[in-house]
Amino acid sequence: MDFSFSVFSHPDAWISLITLTFLEIVLGVDNIIFISLVAGKLPKSEQKRTRNVGLLFALVMRLILLAFIGWIITLTTPLFVLPLQTIFEWLKVANPAQVVAISGRDLILILGGFFLLAKSTTEIHGKVTAKEEHHKSLGGNAFWSVILQIVLIDIVFSFDSILTAVGLTQHVIVMMAAVVISIVIMMLFAGYISDFINNYPTLQILALSFLIMIGLTLILEGFEVHVNKAFVYVSILFSLFVEYLNIRFRKNVAD
Repeated sequence: MDFSFSVFSHPDAWISLITLTFLEIVLGVDNIIFISLVAGKLPKSEQKRTRNVGLLFALVMRLILLAFIGWIITLTTPLFVLPLQTIFEWLKVANPAQVVAISGRDLILILGGFFLLAKSTTEIHGKVTAKEEHHKSLGGNAFWSVILQIVLIDIVFSFDSILTAVGLTQHVIVMMAAVVISIVIMMLFAGYISDFINNYPTLQILALSFLIMIGLTLILEGFEVHVNKAFVYVSILFSLFVEYLNIRFRKNVAD
C-alpha cells in the first residue's frame, strides 16, 4: 500500500481518484438517507448540525480505517464456518453449499444489516401508527442518541466503502483523497436531499424501504451470497422516478 503523494504524478492515479470519488458518493447515498431520516426527528434548526457531525464521523471513520488498511484486509480471513446444508435443503435450494465461512467483515455486515432492518422497520411502524418519536430539543441525550445511531451505521458503511476502494487501487493516499472529496460533496448536498425526503411523507416511507432492502443486502453479503448492487441502485432510482411523477401528479390535481 502506497501513502506517497508522488502517485499523483501518474495519470492512472487521477483516473482512480475520479472513479473512487464517484463510487464513494454512490455508496454514500444510503448513508445520507439514514442520516437525513434520524436527523429529521430533531428541530429544523438543529438538523444541519447533526447531518454535518454525522458525515464528519463518517469521514473520520473512513480515514482511520484506511490508516489501518493492512488490518482491514485481514478481516476477510474466515473466523468460523456455518453448516448451512440442512437449512438450504429445508428451503429446497438446489445444490446448496456445504458450509459458509464467516469472517470479521461478514460479522460486521450481518450485524449492521440487522441493525438497519430493526431501525427501518421500527421507523415505518412509528409513521404508520402515528406513534413516531420526535425530539423537541437537544435537552437530555437526544442529540447524542441520534449521533450514536449515525456512528453505528457509519461503521458498517465505512467497511463496505473501504473494501470497495481496495479493489480499485493500491494507493492509500488516493483512497483518502477520494473519501475526503466525496464527504465534502455529500455535505454540500445532504441538506437538499434531507429537505426533499422530510417534506414528503411518502418519500420517507420509500427511503425507509430502501434501507430495509440495503439491510437485507448486507446480511446476504455477510453470508457470502453475492448481490449485484447495480440492480439495487437501479431499482431505487426507478422507484424515486415513479414517486417524483406521483408528487407532480398530486400537485397538479391539487391545483
